[in-house]
Amino acid sequence: MTTFPERVAAGLLILMTALLWQRPLAAAPVPVRFAEGSLHGFLTLSTPAGVLIASGDLLQTVRDGDIRSRLVFHFKDGSVHDETVVYSQRNAFTLQSYHLVQRGPAFLEDTEISLERASGMYRVKTRARKDGREKVLDGKLDLPLDVYNGMVPTVVKNLSIGAGETVHMVAFTPAPKLIKLELAPAGDYKILVGGSEKAATRYVLKPILGIWLKLFASLLGRMPPDNHAWIVTADVPAFVKFEGPLYMNGPAWRIELTSPRWRE
Repeated sequence: MTTFPERVAAGLLILMTALLWQRPLAAAPVPVRFAEGSLHGFLTLSTPAGVLIASGDLLQTVRDGDIRSRLVFHFKDGSVHDETVVYSQRNAFTLQSYHLVQRGPAFLEDTEISLERASGMYRVKTRARKDGREKVLDGKLDLPLDVYNGMVPTVVKNLSIGAGETVHMVAFTPAPKLIKLELAPAGDYKILVGGSEKAATRYVLKPILGIWLKLFASLLGRMPPDNHAWIVTADVPAFVKFEGPLYMNGPAWRIELTSPRWRE
């Protein structure tokens, strides 16, 4: 027998879903100002206090004009975060496919997510850590042109200096929810690169939920936090740092560039 709060939440979910999916998905993709290419970047994942929890690699390759970008973090406790996005950059950035695997004790549950633009099909598979119970969700989404899962740092680098933008993301909760994400510049900060001082712009990445989705999220205790990205915008833009959770209701972690060191 369901309780009154559960019935209210269920009713809000039905109403929220109707409001979201019946609304036209008018959206403009972000224009390409700086085309991406092949690269291998070295990254660290740490707590806000600077405690290292994982080491990572960003691997990008170009094939038939499309970019395949893979971000992999290997945690000290054996956990793995493996995220791959394929996107085109012909005049504008357009996501083609997205795949995410998270497994190990660093996460609340093991998760595998896939999303394809051509078919609109998604698949979400989760496995509970306590009892090993597995759940699978699959279906079809109508994706606007500015869905940017796994691409936010790339999109932010291509914004005009001082400009913001609003794009879409598919939030997997684990059921997929299409939400808007505001990318807003929030001031410049001084950083040191070697012995040189440079300016990095902080961008606030703020989910825009709308009144019904916000009410539903607050009832379930799942209000998504703002994320933050720092970008050097002068000349050719460069990623510096990201702060935010890597999964729903997860802790805020910090992603930063790192350089190889010689073993003595």
